[in-house]
Amino acid sequence: MRCHSAVNCDVTGHAGFAKPRPGRYVQATLVNGAAAMILYPAIDLKDGACVRLYKGDMDKATVFGEDPAAQARSFVDAGCEWLHLVDLNGAFAGKPVNAAAVEAILAATNVHAQLGGGIRDMATIEAWLDRGLARVILGTVAVRDPALVKQAAKAFPGKVAVGIDARDGMVAVEGWAETTDITATDLARQFEDAGVAAIIYTDIDRDGAMQGPNVAATAALANAVSIPVIASGGVSSLDDLRALKNSGAALDGAISGRALYDGKIDLAEAVALLKSQ
Repeated sequence: MRCHSAVNCDVTGHAGFAKPRPGRYVQATLVNGAAAMILYPAIDLKDGACVRLYKGDMDKATVFGEDPAAQARSFVDAGCEWLHLVDLNGAFAGKPVNAAAVEAILAATNVHAQLGGGIRDMATIEAWLDRGLARVILGTVAVRDPALVKQAAKAFPGKVAVGIDARDGMVAVEGWAETTDITATDLARQFEDAGVAAIIYTDIDRDGAMQGPNVAATAALANAVSIPVIASGGVSSLDDLRALKNSGAALDGAISGRALYDGKIDLAEAVALLKSQ
C-alpha cells in the first residue's frame, strides 16, 4: 500500500527545507487480518552517492550509484512499500548533510520513507516531516537527550522511530564511532510508554558483512518491549528473512541493503515472503 504525497514544492519550510502540499499516509498492509512484515530497502547516502559501509566504517564504503533517486525508483518499481534512508555524513556531522539527495528521492517516489542520520533537534524533525517523510529515526539523540525523543513522539504520533545500533549488545552513537555503556534493551525500555512508532535495531558487526542478521539478539529485544522492532544488519538472503520471520518474535520488518544491490536477494520475492503467513 502506497502513500501519495506531493512532489512539487513551492513553499519554504523549517530549517531551509522545501515544504510540499500536505500528503497522506496509510497503515501497513494487512494479511488475513494480521500485520505483515515489511521489507525496507536501504539507501545509505555518503557525499551524495548511494553506498554501503562495512561494519559502519566510513573508510570502507562501496559506491553502488551516483543517482540515489534512480536507485529509489528501481526499488519502488520492484514492489517495495517503504524506503529506509540514512544520511551517513549527517550521522557524523550531527546535522543533515545529504538533504539534496533525500529530497530528490522523495520527489521521485510515492512510497513511505524513513530517514536517520544527523536528526538531533525538533526543528530538523519537523522540517523533514513537513517535507514528506513518513518517519524520522533518532539514534544518537536517543542516548544524549531521551526527553527530546519523547517530546517528538508526542508531537508527531506514529512518525518518530528510535535507532538502536549495538556492538556486542552495547549501544553505539555518533555514527557508530563511540560505544556507550548502555545495553540495547535498557535503552529501548526507556521509550516503552513514549509513543515511539518503531525501534530499528542494528547489529553493527553484521552490517554490510553479508553474514546474516543477529536473529537471537533481535528477537530478544522485540520480546523485551512492546514497541515494534525492525531488524537491520547482515540480512543477505531469503533464508535470513525466513529466520527473522520465524524467530518467535513479532518483528515489524527487516532492512536490507548490500544483498539487494549485489542481487543476492530479489526484492519482489522478499516482499512476497514477508507478506506471507
